[in-house]
Amino acid sequence: MDHWGGGGGKFVKISKDSKHPFQGRTFGGAKRKEIGGTRAFGSGYPYGSGNQSTVAGRPFPFGTWPLYWDQNFMNSSEYGPQYDAIRPGGLLVYVSLRTTQDHFNVTEDEVYYAVGDRESLLLTMISYVTWCHVIPAWPSKFDPTSPISTVKLENVIQYYRASSFALASPAYNNNFARIPNSDTKDSTPLPEGMEYSPFRKCIDNVTKDALAITNKPPDTRVVSILTAVFTTLWWVAGWVIILIFVGIFYILLFIRELLWSGPFFYLSNLWDRYFPDPEIKRREMQATREARRLEITYENYP
Repeated sequence: MDHWGGGGGKFVKISKDSKHPFQGRTFGGAKRKEIGGTRAFGSGYPYGSGNQSTVAGRPFPFGTWPLYWDQNFMNSSEYGPQYDAIRPGGLLVYVSLRTTQDHFNVTEDEVYYAVGDRESLLLTMISYVTWCHVIPAWPSKFDPTSPISTVKLENVIQYYRASSFALASPAYNNNFARIPNSDTKDSTPLPEGMEYSPFRKCIDNVTKDALAITNKPPDTRVVSILTAVFTTLWWVAGWVIILIFVGIFYILLFIRELLWSGPFFYLSNLWDRYFPDPEIKRREMQATREARRLEITYENYP
């Protein structure tokens, strides 16, 4: 799963021989632009939400399964705490979202709560702090079955990512929240201050943009091209290194010969070889001609 990723691609199935509790179900394929739901639990599914009265048996378009609520609402206990150990992103947590009047015109009691898996919430908190000036806070374990739970089903003002993430406020109470219909448009209107709050709108926008979702797999053609390029560069670098070592070897041989033979002797031989004395050269040529003349005289002797 990827924060700020675009999602998309083809969905895949959880292998039926994987011993996964949700084997056979599809996951992935949803796009970032489809991440927003409504105030109705079970909303936000781009596909696979045939029975609107239950979330049981549904696929996982964004790579994770939905929240669960008390009283097994809409059969959500299927995704209960018994599977926290394998829930993508870890167990469910919640965290308060507050800001100061230095950045937004908010009242002291304007506080929201984000609910979702631990990893998604921790990473999204960084974006909340950066873009919405949220006061950093550490998440707490979320137990929706507890009678003293800070966040209740009726407090949710927006679901995201196929109802696996939610934004809530204790100041809001949705009288239609317990209706088991994920397709319903009925909900108690938000208080006016909350409806038009720039702080709430900022949180909503950042959640839609930054919340982790399953990305499409990388393009194998690009991977193949990059592999070929790096392989070629590796071979070229290898040959360059070999040539450098060969050059160093011959330089060392030259230095060895220079030191063992004596620098002046060696340089004198080189000079005589390539720049001989003209007088010596003339005498050598004269001796050669004289020797040749004697050979010819001997050959003509009867």
